[in-house]
This record gives sequence, C-alpha cells and structure tokens, in this order.
Amino acid sequence: MQFPVSKLAAVLGLVLATAAPALTAQQEAYLGAPIHYETERSEDAVARLRQRIAAGEVAFEWDEQRGWLPALLTAFEVPVSSQLLVFSQTSLQADLIGPKRPRALYFNDEVAMGWIPGAPLIELTVMDPVQGPTFYAVEQAKRPDPIQRADGSCLSCHAGSRTRDLPGNLVRSVHPDADGRPILRSGTDDVTHATPFEKRWGGWYVTGTHGDMRHRGNAVVRPDDSAGEFVDPEAGANVVALDGFFDTAAYLSPHSDLVALMVLEHQAQMQTVLARASYEGRLAKQYSLEMNAMSGRPADFVSASVERRYASAARRVVQQLLFFEGVELTAPVAGTSAFAKEFEARGVRDSKGRSLRDFDLQTRLFRHPCSYLIHSSAFDRLPPEVLERVYAQLGAILAAADDPVDYPRLTAPVRRELIEMLREVKPGMPAACFD
Repeated sequence: MQFPVSKLAAVLGLVLATAAPALTAQQEAYLGAPIHYETERSEDAVARLRQRIAAGEVAFEWDEQRGWLPALLTAFEVPVSSQLLVFSQTSLQADLIGPKRPRALYFNDEVAMGWIPGAPLIELTVMDPVQGPTFYAVEQAKRPDPIQRADGSCLSCHAGSRTRDLPGNLVRSVHPDADGRPILRSGTDDVTHATPFEKRWGGWYVTGTHGDMRHRGNAVVRPDDSAGEFVDPEAGANVVALDGFFDTAAYLSPHSDLVALMVLEHQAQMQTVLARASYEGRLAKQYSLEMNAMSGRPADFVSASVERRYASAARRVVQQLLFFEGVELTAPVAGTSAFAKEFEARGVRDSKGRSLRDFDLQTRLFRHPCSYLIHSSAFDRLPPEVLERVYAQLGAILAAADDPVDYPRLTAPVRRELIEMLREVKPGMPAACFD
C-alpha cells in the first residue's frame, strides 16, 4: 500500500519544517544555554553513519520492498530479533497504524527505529552520549541523505509532562479500540521495569509465555464493553504466534518478543534518566558559575543548593541502575525469537563468565540487579559533578555493612557478586566503590 502523495507532502512538511515558535520556559531549559539541544554538534550513531558514508566505508543501499529499512538495520547493527509490533495509534504516523498493520520497532543499545509497510517515513531515535534521545525522520525515497532531524514533531510527545519536560523516550500502554485508537478516558500507563505486569503492553502485540500472569497485549476493547472500555487480559495471554491477527509476511519477523519488550522498557527509562541527569548537571553547573561570579566566590565553590541538585540527579541514575522498585515476576517468562540469546551474547563478561546482560526470567528480568547500560557512553559522559556522585552513592550501597532497605534484592551475597563483576568489567570505576 502506497501513501497518498498529498499526505506525504503534509507529513514531510510537518516533520522537516524549520520555522520555530517562541520557546516556552520548559523548552528554554534544553534548547537554550548550556544544553543547546538542537544546535550542538551531534555525536550520535547518525553522525557516525554519515561520516562512514562520506568516507565510502558504507554502501547505503535502497531496497525496493522496504526502502531504507534493511540498510539502516545493517549500518546500525540492529538485530531483526529485536522486532516489536505496536498497533496503537500513538506515533507520528498514527493514521497508518492499526491491528492489521502494526508499526514494527527495532532497537539496540543506541538506536530504535519505527517502520510501517508503505509509510513515507522511518522514525528514528538515537541516543546521543551527551544530548540524550535525538529524533530523526528517514524519508522513504531513493535520494541522497534521506535522514533529517525531526525534533519539532517528536518533542511534542517526547519532551512533555511524561518525560518531565525534557527530551526522553516513552513506552506506553493504552486501551486501544478496534482501529488501534487509544481510549484515553480509560487511562494510559508509561511502562518501565517498575510497572505491574498487568498494566503493560496495551496496544502491542506480544509473543511469549508468562504462565498465570496477565497483560494488556494482543487485544482491543470490545465495542459492546459495558465495564468501562478496558482490555480483556485473557484475550491476549500466552500468545506464541500472530498469524491469526494480521499478515506477518509483510514484516521481517513473525515475532514481537516478550523479553525484548521488557528490555526496551528498562532501556528507554534508563536512557531518559541518564539524559535528564546530564541536562540537570550542566544546568546546575552553569547556575553555580553564575552565582559564584556574582558573589565573588571561587569558580569551583559548590553551594548547598547546587550540591543537592547534583546529588538528586545522581540518585535517580543509581535508582534506575539498581532496578529500584523493579517488579518481581510471579511466573517464568519466555520469548519466541532469538532475541534473548543474541542479547546475552553481546555482554561484557568477567573471568567467571558473568555479564550484566544475563537474563533470569524466572522471578525477574535480569540475573544481576545492575543495568547493562552502565557500559554505555551516555553513562560515562555524564557531567563529572554528577558521575562522581553516582559512583559515591553506588559504592555506599554496594559496600554497606547492612542490607539496604530500599533495595531488598541487594542482599550481601548479591552485592559481593556485583562488586566482583564491576571490578573486572567496568574500567574507571573508583576503587572506593568496592571497599
């Protein structure tokens, strides 16, 4: 199915328009100094890809059936096994999405892309190590450099109240009607590793088994629902094949893997928290320099209020790293694709063969309660004032004499194991974290 030319022009005009209205106070926090979100030189995967294309290192080839999708997957090393399928109309190209034509998402640690058969755009979110989630639109036309920034359209949702008015990622669970439109009066949920299982995945296809646990996936609200227009959790439980829902042959994979969904939820929130900590650290540093200059204090003086801002940003990072308030599984879960095996294979392993990417899937998502994104450049590139406090807080928890009340999973044996692992696999981590 081809998208009408008139609508294509309208969508591209919306996404690629350069005219900008006056900034709101919230926008000024990340578009103005010191963040300069839209104008600072990008260091993300798109910038690196453009350099490789210019150097002749990458042949960015057009595919007659799926446009730029295969080339993007190859260039960014995004596995097909990561494919997730969402049929709720909750994206830029909402009117092209529905239960019979879901949007396919593919992701790795840095990149997530959304593709719809026949749509004019591929939606691309890339994690910049300093600026955080950055949004692009890839025009599905055979032309040079089809990738363009799309902040103006994407940030209307990705820099709103759901992301604390700063650029961030979102995974939403809704109650969709038969066409995929979210029934907002029934409520929506932003899904993270702390979201109860029964509130997850409304508007998503989900392949995998999960015992007697229930979720909202694979189902729409019945037209005659008199109970408040909610999804029946039994309707989509323990689905292992999607052939009865839509034509899966149009997609690269027949799967929408449950384990991949759980990883994406954690990753999206972890990346948003890292970006927010980066913004807040830089804003606090600028405020500190200005106040010190006005007060005649040394430039490196840190007031109590600025210290609180650094410490607060660091605390949110540590909480997300250690799966603060993470939901325990009450039944084993399993996906249907090769995602889990391929994800684990990319892990940094210690001398005992352990990795932060190892899955548990019996009572929790990961075996070791520390995020694999501690290895990410977004973590390493946090402002020094924030990163120093992240390590201090992390060390205080791991090396504590007593089990931390806020982290019941971090028993003494678990903390010792994490210390052993991090000592080997996380270069640059201060020795004080292990004392």
